[in-house]
Amino acid sequence: MKLFDNTEVAFSLKSDSQLERAFFLFKMIESQPLVRIGTAVTNFALKARLPVEGLIRSTVFDHFCGGVTEEDCLPNIDKMYTKNVHAILDYSVEGKETEVQFDHALEKTLTTIDFAHENKAIPFAVFKPTGFGRFALYQKITEGEELTVEEKSEWITVVNRYHTVCKVALEKDVPLLIDAEESWMQEAADNLIEELMEIYNKEKAIVFSTLQMYRHDRMEYLEGLYKRAQEKGYHIGMKVVRGAYMEKERERAEEKGYDSPICVDKEATDVNYDAAILYMIEKPNMALFAGTHNEDSSYLVMELAKKHNIALNDNRLWFGQLFGMSDHISFNLSKEGYNVAKYVPFGPVRDVMPYLIRRAEENTSVAGQTSRELGLIKAEKKRRK
Repeated sequence: MKLFDNTEVAFSLKSDSQLERAFFLFKMIESQPLVRIGTAVTNFALKARLPVEGLIRSTVFDHFCGGVTEEDCLPNIDKMYTKNVHAILDYSVEGKETEVQFDHALEKTLTTIDFAHENKAIPFAVFKPTGFGRFALYQKITEGEELTVEEKSEWITVVNRYHTVCKVALEKDVPLLIDAEESWMQEAADNLIEELMEIYNKEKAIVFSTLQMYRHDRMEYLEGLYKRAQEKGYHIGMKVVRGAYMEKERERAEEKGYDSPICVDKEATDVNYDAAILYMIEKPNMALFAGTHNEDSSYLVMELAKKHNIALNDNRLWFGQLFGMSDHISFNLSKEGYNVAKYVPFGPVRDVMPYLIRRAEENTSVAGQTSRELGLIKAEKKRRK
């Protein structure tokens, strides 16, 4: 039996009723029309302030999120840690636009750094660039437009937020993952994160950027970054993922008449992803967080680690999956002794809904992902009988 086919290990923490709920949810997600209707109905219900939060909480929210607050997540975190699967607290509130909200996200990130510092089960902290500043501001900088006096001052505030969390992360020795977002705002974030790496990654990787490998230009970017890091003498921390905004990226490219930044197909993305993994594992002064729900890529990382004599518990190599997904990868890897962490989203139910809707849409668009989850759950139900 292949490692990831072991459903007994994969679902060891799920009760029969939790397994049934997972089956029901993935069955729903498998259907594109259902996801579309469900999304529209949920959005309407939340906007109309209908009392649906309880229903959302007991189904999709509890499956894909750790809780409403950090404390809420602790039972889930402790439970996973009994199987040596770590957790990364991810304050998943998206699409905010005001300085008050950005300051709140900063406070939340500092709190999660404290949590990570005090709890062995939490190895990283994380935030999104648009948690700390307006999307339109990143976009303007990425597109090389002149900023107004007010915008220049606003950007200084954004940069200060980044420095605030990086300083605390360095002091408390908690590595910090910074997510990637849409391509038309990403360069501003990339350039800023590179400056931060130069300052805070002198001894080892504390600041981690994110590469979305469905973008065909990311390999070239990684090679350039590595060259600059070698010249300036700092370490690179990188979370490598396939990417989360494919439909949006393609639609915008078509609408605005430029070449899509996205690889031509799934196969090209897979090749690109594996190339980044290979490049990073073979180079010194790199720390890799392999964010993947793909079995082949996971096997590849294991193979490369073995080939390059990287210890299973070497802190420069982590596997990551999302809470509520790909347990067959996470729990089987952790049982083998690899470093594994689950992203555990949290936040108020209605504020986390955009994140959950994006997850559902992503799952319907990734061929095979949902049917693989369903197949494994069926196999486990059968095994338990």
